[in-house]
Amino acid sequence: MNKTDTLRKDLLYTSEHAAKRLSAEDISAADKYADGYKAFLECKIEREVVSYAVAMAEKNGFVPFDKNTVYKKGSKIYLNHHGKALILAVLGSRPLTDGVSVAAAHIDSPRLDLKPNPLYEDQELAYFDTHYYGGIKKYQWPALPLTLRGVVFRRDGTCVPVSVGDTPDEPVFCVTDLLPHLSGEQYKRPAPELIKGEDLNILIGSRPLSDGKGDELVKLHIMQLLHEKYGIVESDLLSAELHAVPAYPARDVGFDRSMVGAYGQDDRVCAYPALTAILELKKPAYTAVTVLADKEEIGSNGTTGMKSAFFANFIEDLAAAQGAAGRHVLSASLCLSADVNVALDPIYPDTVERRNCARLNHGVVLTKYTGAHGKSDTSDASAEVMHRVRGILDDKGIVWQIGELGRVDLGGGGTVAKYIANLDVDTVDLGVPVLSMHAPFEVVSKLDVHMAHRAFEALFVR
Repeated sequence: MNKTDTLRKDLLYTSEHAAKRLSAEDISAADKYADGYKAFLECKIEREVVSYAVAMAEKNGFVPFDKNTVYKKGSKIYLNHHGKALILAVLGSRPLTDGVSVAAAHIDSPRLDLKPNPLYEDQELAYFDTHYYGGIKKYQWPALPLTLRGVVFRRDGTCVPVSVGDTPDEPVFCVTDLLPHLSGEQYKRPAPELIKGEDLNILIGSRPLSDGKGDELVKLHIMQLLHEKYGIVESDLLSAELHAVPAYPARDVGFDRSMVGAYGQDDRVCAYPALTAILELKKPAYTAVTVLADKEEIGSNGTTGMKSAFFANFIEDLAAAQGAAGRHVLSASLCLSADVNVALDPIYPDTVERRNCARLNHGVVLTKYTGAHGKSDTSDASAEVMHRVRGILDDKGIVWQIGELGRVDLGGGGTVAKYIANLDVDTVDLGVPVLSMHAPFEVVSKLDVHMAHRAFEALFVR
């Protein structure tokens, strides 16, 4: 290289395609890792993710957490929190007061939730009434095959799992749409109102009860079928959590199979690497913790969201058993808030600022702040934290990049980072760039997903 090239290499910051920096073996490993990730994406609601993760954890020697137990170095424990959030930990050789290493992801995704009293009939068609969950473009959800997932609690207290529409022999459901020939008035609406929230009702049947008499025979027939299969009556739907999500599986995208397309990759694309990194962990120096939380898409509220005290309580109980204070552990800790960021889409280039946006295949994204407008509602990681995380990633040869969530004043968003930072934990966002975020079919790069796994590994072995 001439002097100019040397100076450019030594002094300037550039981001490049990960394939230019990785060996053929690294790329092959990423493709293999993606196979496990695609299987994981069959978990489409948080309850399924927790059940999957607990089963994997127990296979890897993790045991349920007991707050009265003093755990030894290398102990593997987990806390299943109401079946919808999960904490896994591997005890390190250093004292807890030296801090813990935390990877915190969320496992909920935008979807259609059934209302408490959802079943109705109109013009001899049966429907489930829904209330959408999280930030969606409502016009993306009609004319889409849907599967129904969740649980129903019967009057006797029995919990009945529901999963319909997952295999070719099972029925699917859908929200209907208006044909273009009759959409003249609909087209005049602003895009957010093109499909109204109250119109996102799921078509579930059209055949009346045979030999029935009276009104609402289609609804009665559907309820008969539900009673035969699940032993439920209509009032049991008042004590149910049922979610409609896209019915199709995760698929490779592109002739080169370099990408994964699926529903719910925000934020399961970060949850899976955070999970696999801790499952494979042996004897870390710092205690390692993976948190899989619920409710991020609606503000992290509730007992299973990161605004809840369940994570801080876990640290407090873990520390108390060793004669330490939880607040001292937290203040010495480091957290990677494992959440996605927007990837540059060349079809919509004006939504991002190119020098500070993430790109597919350029590795994991380190996001100093999220929020909106004047960095509102974000934790904004300090220079010290950015320096620490840069060092961890560079020392392990992790391909990474920086990113912002769109142009200033255009929009914005948030993650769980601020809630963990509010506990006096040094925190910064790190995750995978996504195309078509919050759509029913999101796209990520296999190389970026594997880099996320390696990044959380690096955090845990620091």
